[in-house]
Order: sequence, then C-alpha cells, then structure tokens
Amino acid sequence: MLGWSINLFRIFGIQLAVHASFFLLLVYWGYEGWQEGGLPGMAWSVGLIVLFFVCVILHELGHSLAARRYGIKVPRILLLPIGGMAEFDRIPRKPAHELVITIAGPAVNFLLVALLLPLVWRGLFAPEDRSYYSVSGLLDQLWYANLIMGVFNLVPVFPMDGGRIFRALLATKLPYLRATWWAVMVGRVLAVLFIGWAVYRDNLMLAVLFVFIFYAGNAEYQVALRKEQEEAYWREMARQAIPVQPEDPRGGNLRKIPCLRPAKATFRPFARALSSVGRAPQWH
Repeated sequence: MLGWSINLFRIFGIQLAVHASFFLLLVYWGYEGWQEGGLPGMAWSVGLIVLFFVCVILHELGHSLAARRYGIKVPRILLLPIGGMAEFDRIPRKPAHELVITIAGPAVNFLLVALLLPLVWRGLFAPEDRSYYSVSGLLDQLWYANLIMGVFNLVPVFPMDGGRIFRALLATKLPYLRATWWAVMVGRVLAVLFIGWAVYRDNLMLAVLFVFIFYAGNAEYQVALRKEQEEAYWREMARQAIPVQPEDPRGGNLRKIPCLRPAKATFRPFARALSSVGRAPQWH
C-alpha cells in the first residue's frame, strides 16, 4: 500500500513523495470548499490544505535532519492523508538520540507558532474582525494548525512522537524491547479511547488515524522483537564457535592461523537465548 506513491522532488537530499490516496483528500476538501463558496471557495480550501501539509513537511524535516546528525539515513518523506512519515534506515537505540530526534518535529511546529504570533495575535482576541477568506484569516488558520499539530503529536500514543518520547524515557531504566512493549501497550489503550471518542464526535478522519496508529505500534514492536532475536542468534553462534588449528598435509608445522568451526551442539542454547528475549510480554 505504501508503494502507491508519486515522487515529487528532493529537499536536503531527501526524496519527498505523496501517496496516491492523498489526492482523495484534496478532492474532498475541494468539494467542501465549492459547496461553501463556489470555485473561489474550492481553490481556497485546497490551497489551505496544501499549506497545512507544507507545515507537515517541515515537521518531518525536523525529525529527518536531527536523525542525520546521528548517522541515520532518511531515504524519503511520504505524505499521507492522515499526515506525514519520515522513513529511517534504522531506529535509534540510544534513548538520548531518540529523544532529540523525536522532539525536533514538534519543536518545528512550536517555532512556527512563535514566528506567526506577531502576525495573528490581534485576531486571537478579536476573531470576529477576521475574514476567513483573507491573508489574515489564512495566517490564523496556519497558527492554529501548527499549535494543534505540535500538541497533538506529544500525546503518548506510540508510535506518535509522544509515544516515542515515552519509550525513550522508559529505555533509560528498562531494556529496549521491554520499554517498547510498555510504550505500545499504553499507546494501544489510549488509541482505543481516542477511537471511541472520535466515533462519538462523528470525526471519521480522527478515528481512521488512531486505527492506523493502533496497528502501526504493534508492527514496530514486532520489528524490534525480530531484531533482538536475530542478535541473540548470532551471539549464540559466536559463542558456539571454537578455534581450530589447520593441519599441514606435508607434516610440517604451520604458522598458527585462527580459524573458527561450529561446535557440536544442539539448538538448546539458542532456544535459551530466544527465551531470554521473549521475557517481554507479547500479544497478537
């Protein structure tokens, strides 16, 4: 599904792509604007959504540029109807690195809020004096959008930014996999609550967003679990390997060359290694 995307251009060497379903969002908001104000209303609504997603791109660039400081490659940023997603070649395992990378996204939104404040503060106290279809009204909308985006992303629902911050804080005291499990479990509970609230409020888009988050958190935990299992496997293979000395077929003495040969052992040690990984509770 995520392969149904169109590459747009590169920014700071990162490929910016848009998912095919994103255009359905533009059609929806264009139709809503046309119903309210005809052709000008349609153009205004589509333009507002495009500017909103420019802020989303800046948010994801905050994550991406911070990640590159720690040697993490960011091949692309993908825009979806429910937001943006920066794709990393690996997830940082050091809590301090994850904290910096995660906070960088909302920090961009709060910076935009601060920069826009001198231009919109009058409208905050006298909104009735603002016209929706005006430059001042547009700036008001962007100010509120960045404020909501920054605060919303700090909700501790893994793998949202707030959930990643929660996981990083837990990882300072717990093993990485167990910290991920707790972050996912808390995120799943909160996601179900938000889904129920969104359905009650007839907010279909928000409900779909948290359904996606509900499954995305579990998917990332499974990736972390597989990585831990692979590392346990290779640690066990290295432990079972024993040094041997090659024999000279001519009967002479060879210079000692370190070689490795698998020890004769069953898979029981490997099973024990995997069982130690699996101590973090799992679910389906």
